[in-house]
Amino acid sequence: MLLTVRVKPGSKVPSLSGDGGDLVIAVREPAREGRANEAVRKALAAHFDVALSRVQLVRGASARLKVFRVEG
Repeated sequence: MLLTVRVKPGSKVPSLSGDGGDLVIAVREPAREGRANEAVRKALAAHFDVALSRVQLVRGASARLKVFRVEG
């Protein structure tokens, strides 16, 4: 499945919530060197209870609005 995710890097409190059809994921990691993207991958893998290798960033590596593929 493809998911549109709005990322909030550098947040004090990590969270995952829905916002009008999109997921909003707040992560502590900064938006540098792909650290926030990796944190979002880990959060999605944990949320959907799949292996980390099953979560791939499809589009938006440097944007706050990203598209991930989660294979279940």
